[in-house]
Amino acid sequence: MTGRSHYDQAILVLAVTLTCFGLVMVYSSSSVMAQGVYQDGFYFLKRQGIFAAISFALMAVLMHVDYRRLRCLAVPGLLCGTLALILVLVPGIGVEVNGASRWIRLGGFNFQPAEAVKLAMVCYVAHSLARKQDKVKSFKLGILPYMIVLALLLTLLLKQPDLGSAITLAIVAGLMLLAAGTRISHLFCLLLLAMPFVYYAVWHVAYRRRRILAFLDPWQDPTDTGFQIIQSLIAFGRGGWLGNGLGEGKQKLFYLPEAHTDFIFSVVGEELGFAGVLVVTAMFLLLVLRGFRTALQAPDDFGRHLAFGITTLLGMEAFMNIAVVLGLLPTKGMALPFVSYGGTSLLFTLASVAILLNISAQAGKGGT
Repeated sequence: MTGRSHYDQAILVLAVTLTCFGLVMVYSSSSVMAQGVYQDGFYFLKRQGIFAAISFALMAVLMHVDYRRLRCLAVPGLLCGTLALILVLVPGIGVEVNGASRWIRLGGFNFQPAEAVKLAMVCYVAHSLARKQDKVKSFKLGILPYMIVLALLLTLLLKQPDLGSAITLAIVAGLMLLAAGTRISHLFCLLLLAMPFVYYAVWHVAYRRRRILAFLDPWQDPTDTGFQIIQSLIAFGRGGWLGNGLGEGKQKLFYLPEAHTDFIFSVVGEELGFAGVLVVTAMFLLLVLRGFRTALQAPDDFGRHLAFGITTLLGMEAFMNIAVVLGLLPTKGMALPFVSYGGTSLLFTLASVAILLNISAQAGKGGT
């Protein structure tokens, strides 16, 4: 058990604030659409609110569980996550939405295994690195085993297909290995070997190729492949410096697809303006900085690797979502942590923060 006074209060406040802000923005971005489709303007807010309550309860519990106990769950957790990724692809078990099979139906809600796998992979890599820290510079023992595991997970993710999660997982795992002392030359060689597969996965899949072309020039096809990013940029342009006011956005009114999920940051830009965008971005940046600070202060190798991995994961997801809606990266399905609608994403995001908070508490107590 850990004393509350030792938790990193900045991380806790930022996580709670971003989640509560997310509830407000989910309602603002979805109420009109929910009223038209479900005859209930609070439909998405109520569902997200249920997951927020569950996630906060789980967070409160995990904050008081010594993070070192997670080591015995690292391998079983990754195996369970891998099994869930396989089940998603089984007809009758996996739920297909917009041509993608990424969910498993549990009661009245959809569970997305990819969100669980991200945290499971971080825990596994942290556990393994802490166990064989002295072998990390060896290609055979220090990097090859991770690449085999990662290749399996990426293959399953691409089968869904979920390129965004696959890219995120690959980058986070690579950065964790790099931070642990893996030779840059080894990672560079693996990157070169992976390039043909990346090229094939992107350029030889028609809709991904169209997304790349739309990213380069969305105005070539403004009513189809370029539609989302154009509408997103219009939202930011309409928002100006101070925005049109909370709830007063127009792009969410059936102009901006996925306004309450992938493109919720565009609604923030239109309704709260550049000032709101700046504040939210600053909150994510501060969260990442505090997370890296926690990693540096962690009392053991497992805690350092785990805190670094969790922080990198949260920061990478936020960066990729913001970059996509600003037109800095090609369009892909990627939730904004804490803010976007999505129960599974919120659940595992706050679980990750709880683990990070426990590491900060143990560091504050000197690791006792």
